[in-house]
Amino acid sequence: MAAAANTQKISVIIPALNEADSVGVLCAALQPLRQRGHEVILVDGGSTDQTIAIAESQTDRVISAARGRALQMRAGAAAAKGSVFWFLHADTGVPEKADQLILDALANHNAHWGRFDIALSDRHPMLVCVAFMMNLRSSLTSIATGDQGIFVRRSLYQRIGGMPSIPLMEDIAFSRTLKASSRPVCVGEQLITSARRWNKHGITRTIVTMWGLRLAYYCGVSPERLEKYYGMDIS
Repeated sequence: MAAAANTQKISVIIPALNEADSVGVLCAALQPLRQRGHEVILVDGGSTDQTIAIAESQTDRVISAARGRALQMRAGAAAAKGSVFWFLHADTGVPEKADQLILDALANHNAHWGRFDIALSDRHPMLVCVAFMMNLRSSLTSIATGDQGIFVRRSLYQRIGGMPSIPLMEDIAFSRTLKASSRPVCVGEQLITSARRWNKHGITRTIVTMWGLRLAYYCGVSPERLEKYYGMDIS
């Protein structure tokens, strides 16, 4: 791959489980980043479909890890070579020059981590509102969700001990720890997040479930209990 114009190298870390329908589209969109010298790592959590076969020719590395986004992202970060880590869900659409957006966001020496605004792939009015509220909430609280493509300098990631090894709410816990170091840079360019969880479970039910999970977590319920008692697949 050609060397990146910027000396900083981004490691894109994608946790995946049975993402054959999505991962090829994302990997194809990330090829310009690879051509500019960045790396793409897919971390598989035990897929039984064609996820690995699809990703192998379009990534720099495909590794296996125990199932669970947090564990998979930790494994990806441990294998990554870049000075910046970008954690990206497999069902995400990315801007063509996302790497430059990230490097520009981190150009200030006081900027250590950040996230993107998002839009949902389904333009249903309620889902447009959901995306707006997610972006607004994140701007006000400095807490990012995994859908928003959290990026962080390697140095800060290592200093805080990496991604929390918890079964749910790892993105919230991660953001809280990062926030203690500095506020995130909010990139206005949008990632496109799949609306499949809302379409699969119903918009209202998904909103209520996700808010219920977050409220319980904020009230001190452990991620392990949340995983046990909330049987709904929110992925």
